[in-house]
Amino acid sequence: MRTIWKGALTFGLVNVPVKVYSATEDHDVPLHQVHDKDGGRIRYQRTCEVCGETVAYADIDRAYVDDGHTVVLTKDDLAALPAEKSREIDVVEFVPSDQVDLMTLDKPYYLEPDSKSPKAYVLLRKTLEQTDRTAIVRFTLRQKTRLAALRVRGDVLVLQTLLWADEVREADFPLLHEKVTISKKELELSASLVESYSSDFDPEAFVDEYQKDLRTLIDAKIDAGEGFDVADTFGDSDGSAAGGEVIDLMEALRASVAKSKEKKAAKSEKEPSPAKKKKTG
Repeated sequence: MRTIWKGALTFGLVNVPVKVYSATEDHDVPLHQVHDKDGGRIRYQRTCEVCGETVAYADIDRAYVDDGHTVVLTKDDLAALPAEKSREIDVVEFVPSDQVDLMTLDKPYYLEPDSKSPKAYVLLRKTLEQTDRTAIVRFTLRQKTRLAALRVRGDVLVLQTLLWADEVREADFPLLHEKVTISKKELELSASLVESYSSDFDPEAFVDEYQKDLRTLIDAKIDAGEGFDVADTFGDSDGSAAGGEVIDLMEALRASVAKSKEKKAAKSEKEPSPAKKKKTG
């Protein structure tokens, strides 16, 4: 992993030097745009509307327009901002972990201790674990002041940026204000359906089906060349889901519970019993 930022976690007079790494990576199949007529690569150029010249990214400044007045901000101007110069991740407060709204969680980063002794780093990590608290911090990264949650994941401190309060939209849907009557039986069946799907979450059990199908499509086109036929790869299905709005909710719940139980029974039949597993081991 490549370090993207260096600084120090600060709370009170305690200073914890850290290196920051991006905790996630994109595995999407890379695609670029081409002309449908001849397959030529589509390129985008930054062009100045005054002189018509193509401008290199290094020669581009930023500007703010207000009431017809344009204020140009150079790279030196932006670098001179006090917040941009700061190399501190400042702890603002420690809050109960369940108070951090999942809606506000954004990009995660790993923090690595960046000193000869990791004692201060480990102390902070253990303190967060024992108190079940999340540190709310402020820092500046890439010309943006950011709010973030500092929490523990295994042995590592994770910094997860948060959306600002005014970036999360309020959900105001008139239909949800209408009075709806739910019967006891409907609630029981719904709970039974939830129970039939209950499991322990294992992220590795899930794959990105679209990216998997996209890779299959690319490989099939490479192998088949001009003779490629999409139906040979994926069949003739148009991908549309069966059904529409459920008319009889009770019947749909009953059928769903029954189907889920059948699937579970079929799965358990395929899996060897614990006794058989022990024998074969």
